[in-house]
Amino acid sequence: MTGTLVLAGTPIGDISDAPPRLAEELAGADVVAAEDTRRLRRLTQALGVTPKGRVVSYFEGNESARTPELVEELAGGARVLLVTDAGMPSVSDPGYRLVAAAVERDVKVTAVPGPSAVLTALALSGLPVDRFCFEGFLPRKAGERLGRLREVADERRTLVYFEAPHRLDDTLAAMAEVFGGERRAAVCRELTKTYEEIRRGPLAELAAWAAEGVRGEITVVVEGAPEKGPEEYDDAELVRRVRVREEAGERRKEAIAAVAAEAGLPKRQVFDAVVAAKNAGSV
Repeated sequence: MTGTLVLAGTPIGDISDAPPRLAEELAGADVVAAEDTRRLRRLTQALGVTPKGRVVSYFEGNESARTPELVEELAGGARVLLVTDAGMPSVSDPGYRLVAAAVERDVKVTAVPGPSAVLTALALSGLPVDRFCFEGFLPRKAGERLGRLREVADERRTLVYFEAPHRLDDTLAAMAEVFGGERRAAVCRELTKTYEEIRRGPLAELAAWAAEGVRGEITVVVEGAPEKGPEEYDDAELVRRVRVREEAGERRKEAIAAVAAEAGLPKRQVFDAVVAAKNAGSV
């Protein structure tokens, strides 16, 4: 009999949001793998539980090395509980490698649902939530960050990002540059904590606000791109769309064909716009 891997959501701020099952799993697991054992200790003390099992660290730095060890524990019948500092394991946190390895060995994987910064921010944003796309953390380097944003510049679904407070102003400025300064967004700070704040407005306005300095855990929700009709695709927009696809790895010929299909225009018209921009030195 193999064991069970349990992914447990932990509070993102208010400790009283912890589900009752979290305390039960912490007390009964054979192994508790924690992103930060010191934070785990504070969590168990707050919940009034003492883990009976072995406690090990499981974070980005040792995730690859520790995964095989935990899989062997699971294969031997152990119940392994995985917790991260806040929220659900695997969502921009350690966990994916262990889940994939456990599934490969036919080990049962289950979860203790818990608080989620992604869903909480979405619900509070005031933006459409029927369809959304979680993008995690953007790259730290400016060029890579712009490239990633350009990949989703035409995404119709609402976008959700995590960001560090000291990079928030640069990220919002980059979003305003790529998405447009009037695109609506919400910056959700310190969710469920004492100083929770939801700041809503156009990206340009939010970027100016963030330039003054922001603290705390940050989740950014951005409105999806508006639908465009063929009449709105001027030459500059056609060239921009081709460039975005090329930066994502498409060959120019395929990018031109795809943009022409999106815009409902002849490929020759898109091709001519790209050639003109190239001759003008803008491509």
